[in-house]
Amino acid sequence: MRLIVLMLVAVLGLSACGDPKFPKYNGPEVTRILIFKEDRKMYLMHGDVALRQYDVGLGFAPQGHKQREGDGRTPEGEYTIDRRNPNSQFYLSIGISYPNQADTDYAARNGFSPGGDIFIHGRPTKYRNAGVDWTAGCIAITNEEMREVYSMVRDGTPISIYK
Repeated sequence: MRLIVLMLVAVLGLSACGDPKFPKYNGPEVTRILIFKEDRKMYLMHGDVALRQYDVGLGFAPQGHKQREGDGRTPEGEYTIDRRNPNSQFYLSIGISYPNQADTDYAARNGFSPGGDIFIHGRPTKYRNAGVDWTAGCIAITNEEMREVYSMVRDGTPISIYK
């Protein structure tokens, strides 16, 4: 009986600590994400109020809208957060619904793939010295910031990406 009580105390004690990779967020809902590529800024919005602001890194060819797989550009336009990956090779990541119908139609008319797998993600150690714009088209922030974003942003959140 004593062993069972000790095990129960240990399990409850560990669960109270929580996982620092997944902090709890109890603040206002993030209703939209705004990204301004020229300024390298991302804002988590609640209505017209910016809850958080982050400096971001972009694709290795940041000018212009992503049009095809491998072009190194970050998309521009209206998308949604459509998935999350707690085991990402880029620490944590949340997926952006690129390509949308217009992206797919453009690529089909021009005979190439629009690409995909665009995420907001962290920055693992092997990319620490890669410069500001180093991704294949994703939006990168620090791992600490990614923990915060991952806890605040829900699937279905609209994201607007501007020049």
